[in-house]
Amino acid sequence: MRYVVLGCGAVGGTVAAGLARDGHDVLACDADPAVVSAVAARGLRIEGPVENFTVAVPAVTPGDLPARIDGPVLVAVKTHHTAAAAALLAGRLHGDAFAVGLQNGLTGGVLARAVGPERVVEAVVNFGADMVAPGVVLRGNRATFLVGEPDGTLSDRVRSLAADIADAAATPDILGYKWAKQAIGALLAATAVSDLPIADVLGDPAYQPLLTELARQVAAQAPVPPLPLDGFDATDLPGSLARLARFNRASAKTHTGIYRDLAVLHRPTEVPAILGGLTGALPPRVVELVRAIEQGGRSCARANLDLLAAGERADRLGRPLNAVVSVIGAPERAATGPLAGRLVAVKDIIEVAGVPTRCGSPASGTEPAARDATVVARLRAAGAEVFATSQCLEYAAGFAHPDVGDTRNPRDPSRTSGGSSGGSAALVAAGVCELALGTDTGGSVRIPAAYCGIAGLKPTYALLPVTGVFPLSPACDHVGTLTATVSGAGELLAALADPGALADPGALAPAGDSGPIFTIGVLSAQLADPSVTPAVHRAVTGALAVLAAAGWRLREISAPWLDKLAAWEDTLAVIVAAQAAALHRGRDWDRYAAGTRALLDYGASVTGDQFKAAERQRAELSAAIEASLTGVDVLAGPTVGYQAPHEDPPFGAGADSAESRFTGPYNLTGHPAISIPVPGPGLPIGLQLAGRRGADLALLRTAAAAEELFTP
Repeated sequence: MRYVVLGCGAVGGTVAAGLARDGHDVLACDADPAVVSAVAARGLRIEGPVENFTVAVPAVTPGDLPARIDGPVLVAVKTHHTAAAAALLAGRLHGDAFAVGLQNGLTGGVLARAVGPERVVEAVVNFGADMVAPGVVLRGNRATFLVGEPDGTLSDRVRSLAADIADAAATPDILGYKWAKQAIGALLAATAVSDLPIADVLGDPAYQPLLTELARQVAAQAPVPPLPLDGFDATDLPGSLARLARFNRASAKTHTGIYRDLAVLHRPTEVPAILGGLTGALPPRVVELVRAIEQGGRSCARANLDLLAAGERADRLGRPLNAVVSVIGAPERAATGPLAGRLVAVKDIIEVAGVPTRCGSPASGTEPAARDATVVARLRAAGAEVFATSQCLEYAAGFAHPDVGDTRNPRDPSRTSGGSSGGSAALVAAGVCELALGTDTGGSVRIPAAYCGIAGLKPTYALLPVTGVFPLSPACDHVGTLTATVSGAGELLAALADPGALADPGALAPAGDSGPIFTIGVLSAQLADPSVTPAVHRAVTGALAVLAAAGWRLREISAPWLDKLAAWEDTLAVIVAAQAAALHRGRDWDRYAAGTRALLDYGASVTGDQFKAAERQRAELSAAIEASLTGVDVLAGPTVGYQAPHEDPPFGAGADSAESRFTGPYNLTGHPAISIPVPGPGLPIGLQLAGRRGADLALLRTAAAAEELFTP
C-alpha cells in the first residue's frame, strides 16, 4: 500500500520520513518546487533531540500527482491551503483510498465535500516540528498522535494507520481530541503574536486570565466534550497552562510555526483558517491581530499580548460595570513613540476612526467615524494602543439614557462611577488600563476621578484640541485625562498638547528634607460648604495636614468669589445649557433621555441678556481666581463634597446636588485643575488642586509630590 503525503513541511515531512524509514512505500507531494528538488536530490532529513536520520523519498509537485490514487492520502498542508489540497484530490481517490487530515483546525468538512465523507479520517498531531530548510525538518518532541473515524468507530483502516505511523494510536473519540487541539491551537496562536517563547507566555501569570478565557471560549463551542491532551484539560484551564508550559519548555521547538510564518518567513498564517469560524470575543481578536502582523501593520512583540490581555480585562472587568462601548482588536499606531504600546481608553464622544461614536445615546448614528479626533491621532502617533471606547452619559450632558445606563463604580458597583466620563474612570480604577481620555465641561473628568480613586486632570482651556470631539459647550469643554497616577497624566499631556504649548513658566519648588516644598492656598470656604460631608471634611483636612507635616506652607484663601459658590453653578448651567441647545437644534430630542431633554429645553429658554450676564460673571470669576493664586503654587479644596452616590445627581439650573460646585468654576475660567485621591477609609475621596492658566506642568509637579506623600 502506497502512502501519498500532501505537504512536505514540518508535520508532513516528519510523517513521510518515518513511514519511509519503516519500510512503507511513500510518495511526497509539495507545491514548493524547491522542497521537491531538495527531497529528490538529498532525501528527507529529520533532525533534533528526538531522532536524526535521512531517507530517500520520491517527491513530486501537484502537477505530477498520479491521476488515480488507491491508498491513503495524508493531508499535511497548512490549514488555509486545505481547499486547494481537497480540489487536488477530487476525482483521484479510487477503491479504498481515503484522506487523513493531519492538520490543525477543523478541516474534515472541507475534505469531505471534495472526496466524500466516507473517505475522510480525522487525526490529531501534537508534536512540535519546524521545516528549517527545504527537505529538512527539526522535530522538537514526541507528543500525542491520534487517528480516528469521525463517527467514532474503530475501523480497520484506522487500526492500520495506527500500526504503520510511528507514535500514532487509534481512538474512538477523535472529535473530543480535535476540539482539545483546537483550544491548544488558539493558545499557541496567541503566543505567536509576541516574540516570547511559547512556554514563557503560557507560564506568565500576567497572561493567565487572557489565556484561560481564550481556551474557555473555544472549548465552549465544541459539540463534544474536549478530552485531555498533553496536559490540556478543559475542566482545569489554569492547571492546563502550567502543564502546557512544562510540556513546551521540554521541547526544542521554542516558538510556533505561526510565529515563524509571521516573524521569519513573512507569509500568511493558518490562524484565520483555524480560528476564523469561531465565535466569542477573543478568537476574532487573535485573528484580527495576526492579520495586522501579516499585513505589515504590526510586528510580533509582547505589546500585542498586552493588547489582547487588555481586551480580556475590558470584557471581564469593564463590561459588568457598563464601562465599555467597544474593544478594538488591532488598532493602528506608530511602531515607536513616547507611548509605544501603552493602552488608552477613549470616551465615546471622541471620534475613533472605524468605530461608531455613540455619545451614550441611541439617537446617535451607527456609522463608523471616518477619521480620528486630533487627540486620538496624536495618541496613535505616539505609539499608544487606542484599544477601547468607554461609556459616557448622553452627549456628556449629565444624564444617562435609560437604554444605555450609567457606569457603575469598581470600588462599589452599587454606586455610580460619576459622569460624564465615568466609563474611562471605571476602566482605569478597575485595572483594565492605566491611561484614558475623557472630557470635562463642569467636572466630568475630576468628579469620576474622585469617586473612583484615581487622578483626573482638566488641563488649561484649549491646551488639548477638541477637533473630532462631540461638543457640549465650546466655551467650557476640555479634553482631559483619567489615569492611575499623576505621572500618567503628564505622559498623556506631553503627547497630546501642541508642540511648545507646555513651555512651563512655573519654577521648581524649593526642596526640603521630605522633598519639594510648595505653598498651598486652602479654600476654607469650600470645606465649610454645607455639601461637604464629615467624611470628606476629615479626609481633605487630614491630607492637608500630611502636606503641612512635610513642610508645605498652607495659606488660607478668603475672597468674595468663594462666598458665591452656588451662584457659579447657575452661571455654568446657563452657558452650558444654552450652547448645548444651540448645538442640538434640529436634532430629534424625542429620542433623548428625559433629563437631557430638560437641560436642552432650559438652554433654549435662556435669553440673550441672561447669556451675556453669565459671560460677564465668567470674566469676573476668572480674574478673581487668578488673583487668589497670587503667592501660592495651587489652590486646594475637595473635588466633590461627598463620596460616590448611588446615582448620578442632576445637572442644570436649579439643581441643588452641588456635585460640580467646586469643579465648575475652573471650567468657566479655564484654569487647570486635577483631582487626586487622599487617604481615608471607605469609598474614595478626591482633593482638587488648581493652578495658573498655562502652568499645567507646575500643577502636575505639585500633584505628583502630594500623591507621593499620600501613598503608604
